[in-house]
Amino acid sequence: MISREFRILFWVLCVHLAGIYLFTKGFLLNRLALPDRSVDACTSLATHKRAVLLVIDALRFDFITEHPPEPVSPFHHNILTLPRELTAAHPDRSFIFNAHSDPPTTTLQRLKGITTGSLPTFVDAGENFGGFSIHEDSIIHQLNAAGRKIAFAGDDTWLTLFPDAFQPNMTFAFDSFNVEDLHTVDQGVIDNLLPLMRHHKNSWHFAIGHGLGVDHAGHRVGPDHPVLREKLEQMNTLLRDVVAAMDDDTLLIMLGDHGMDKMGNHGGDNILETMSALWIYSKVPLSLPEYTFPEAILPVITFPDTPVPHRHVQQIDLVPTISLLLGLPIPFNNLGTVIPELFNRDSDGSSLQKAMELNAAQIRRYLDAYRSSSSGKELDAAWHDFSLAWDGIHTMDGNDHLIALDNFTRLALSACRVLWAQFNVFLMGAGLAVIGLSIVAGWALFSKLRDVADVEWEKWVDDKVWWSFSASAVGSALGYLAHIVLHKYLDGVAMHQTVLFAAAIASSFVMIATTRPVITLKAIKSLPIFLILHTLCFASNSFTVWEDHIVLFFLISSIVPSVITGFTAPTSRLRSRILGFSALFAICVRLMAMSTVCREEQHPYCTVTFYASESSSAPPLTALLLAFPVAIAIPLVVRRILKISKSDSGLAATFIPLLFAPSLIAGTMFWMLEWVDSAQVLGDMGDVLRVTRTVLARTTAATMLIGGLSVWWTSPACLAISKSQTSEACAQEKTEVTVLGFANAFGSPYLMFWLIFFSIVWFMTQLSGQIVLGLSSIALLSYLEIIDSVRDVHGLNNAFTSPNASLQLADTNPNHDLLFSEIVPLALLAMHMYHSTGHQSTFSSIQWKSAFILGKTLSFPFSHVSVVINTFGSFFLGALAVPLIVLWNLPPLPLSPSRPRPNALRAALAISLYFAVLAFGAAACAAVLRRHLMVWKIFAPRYLGAGFGLWVVDVGVLVGVGVGVGRVGEEIRRVF
Repeated sequence: MISREFRILFWVLCVHLAGIYLFTKGFLLNRLALPDRSVDACTSLATHKRAVLLVIDALRFDFITEHPPEPVSPFHHNILTLPRELTAAHPDRSFIFNAHSDPPTTTLQRLKGITTGSLPTFVDAGENFGGFSIHEDSIIHQLNAAGRKIAFAGDDTWLTLFPDAFQPNMTFAFDSFNVEDLHTVDQGVIDNLLPLMRHHKNSWHFAIGHGLGVDHAGHRVGPDHPVLREKLEQMNTLLRDVVAAMDDDTLLIMLGDHGMDKMGNHGGDNILETMSALWIYSKVPLSLPEYTFPEAILPVITFPDTPVPHRHVQQIDLVPTISLLLGLPIPFNNLGTVIPELFNRDSDGSSLQKAMELNAAQIRRYLDAYRSSSSGKELDAAWHDFSLAWDGIHTMDGNDHLIALDNFTRLALSACRVLWAQFNVFLMGAGLAVIGLSIVAGWALFSKLRDVADVEWEKWVDDKVWWSFSASAVGSALGYLAHIVLHKYLDGVAMHQTVLFAAAIASSFVMIATTRPVITLKAIKSLPIFLILHTLCFASNSFTVWEDHIVLFFLISSIVPSVITGFTAPTSRLRSRILGFSALFAICVRLMAMSTVCREEQHPYCTVTFYASESSSAPPLTALLLAFPVAIAIPLVVRRILKISKSDSGLAATFIPLLFAPSLIAGTMFWMLEWVDSAQVLGDMGDVLRVTRTVLARTTAATMLIGGLSVWWTSPACLAISKSQTSEACAQEKTEVTVLGFANAFGSPYLMFWLIFFSIVWFMTQLSGQIVLGLSSIALLSYLEIIDSVRDVHGLNNAFTSPNASLQLADTNPNHDLLFSEIVPLALLAMHMYHSTGHQSTFSSIQWKSAFILGKTLSFPFSHVSVVINTFGSFFLGALAVPLIVLWNLPPLPLSPSRPRPNALRAALAISLYFAVLAFGAAACAAVLRRHLMVWKIFAPRYLGAGFGLWVVDVGVLVGVGVGVGRVGEEIRRVF
């Protein structure tokens, strides 16, 4: 039967999810893709019958430039040199550009951009692991409409986007998500593209090759590694072969779909991720020197640390350019501008003028159609500027006319970039209201549950669950009726969203009304200052950027009251315990802080230590040396802590050495083998090492989740019971029963439950993170001992100041009033773990290696779950550990046998409240600052992190209190 704690926490989870969903739907909107198709083609500007589009994934601009940044890297600079050699030799037919790739810089979104000429939105990034086919107009659709045949070889993402576009007998697709495979896709492009060009050039009109080796090398080993040099050399050879196989009727376009950051990753808007390479080459001249362009239409940009500026274009400028060069209509939704250099064919610039006029007319048709659509009002604010720019075209001539055309197309692009960051204020407000009201309801539950008598709490919780879910049903019906009546005024709000809002609001209101919390001055004064300050940090971009340092300061400061208590402890034993464990806690926390991953905004005041270097994804030498010793030491430390209460018997005596310790060693062994494979320490043994790692990962995960949980569920108690006969002079022999582990009968079995999930998170975490997890486990156990000792001090002080001191000292009630402040250090420790295990609130800090722990290819749901565990496992462990604050060193005395359960429920509500307040603060600040320059770089990712973190915490307490605490309670009641 589902426990009442599980039901009430499930309600909390549902309300939080409703609020997060509503706010997210209002904050992250999708762009409307119009279904219209362009039909008017201009063949007079066509120069080629065929084209080869060669995509070298993650090819950054500095990889091909003749002026690389300082210092020059021997691993990725001056290696892919053919483009600059041909540009220097033939400037009229070879052109190099620094192309801006619009974020999110993920492959699927960039392929959408370079085929449709449109802009992806921020929320589209999630589609990279499972995108949908493109239905809007694109250059691929135009090729098919014109009867042109398309050949393809490489990344199978193209087949996801255009499933029926390519000729079946000329389609060679390869898996795109096996990051550990650096060669198969590239070799597939070489083996299939070159024969098509050499021997079957009349059987196709457009050939696409998409290699992944450079991108995979960046993800796997970083840009400063010999492996990347090998891949760039291979690509340079491929380009030479492609150029040699070209004829005069073929146009070559080589580009990187995006760049890569210093670690070799991508996905965000870092300047290194958005600056990609673009090279266009023809064997016949494309540009004549007679006509001089106005400089205003030839922007330049300087790549970081390079000595000279370079010609700069938007990556989507390829769409209208290629379309006109092949005699195709420009795709209807295009916002790119033709590249002028490729239309400089006459002394008066008439070809360029015609190309730019066709381009501007196409964009004007698109804007008119968009304004006539259901989302047309988005353009109202910018329409006046559009009209002025359009009218200005017809009043200019000569170079001014070209500048006016360029201004109009660029204005449309820049305006749409801003407009497609539109927000639905209704949904954002609804989401904030639901999250805010859930916080009040959660606080009401936490506060009132403390005052409910032991014999009444189960009925009290049952009543609250019944009222809340009943109110949800009534609210859903009212929301349905309200939407029918008010849908004309609820612009952009769907029926199910209104129903969800009404259900969540109604249930929260009823929860608050039936709980009837009392707001007192004491309650207001007890508000945790660290939570308030932590939440206020999100109103500042600089504080959000440096949140990892702020959390460290808050975490160390949060145990200061315990240290003060330790100095005033009435006994030397308590004093030494509190001060000793406090020192151990502080040392572990400070050591954890030595593991860092830096945000872009933190430079130059931050140094990466989580990896070997800023441009490498390999573990540092310290992690390689310490990983195994830490994996061996953690089980020993756990047993030593349990030995204090003699709880290292029973299940602990077998579970820790036979299951827990081997699982940690296996997790460390996995990442050691991954490093050996990446660094090629043993040469070319990739397949053997990959199979070994896969078997190791799956075996360990299955052993702990199935075997470990089964063993724990069968007999969770960490007790050793012995019997002995005693004799007295004047009495008969008596049987004496000794129970070892009695003093920590509740805490020790629950710790075994927590260790099972700790081992899973350990396996999903890289070597540096494993050391951090080891330190965090010691910090957690230290904090539990601190809290237990502080409670003993308060109990003794109360006894000494009471008129009935003897009765107070004789009171064996082990239950203590749980304070919210006792939860705060644990919540901060979870946040500190998150940062110290190599994570920040940025997309570039996501450790994509973890997607391939259980297999060499991307597989749903295992890859997705492993990334979530790697990223948010610290929050789950923190939430799962919350009941230990109540259960630690709690003996099963008969005075109050049921009290651990409501106290554990209160602890779960407290940590959920902490992260709910953070999520509310992050959402509110993102809403208020939605027009801030850094909203998509700082505030939006932080909100997403807070939302995911709250969801993971709610799941963690649901598992911990709803499953773990209940099973421990059943077993202890059975034994005693």
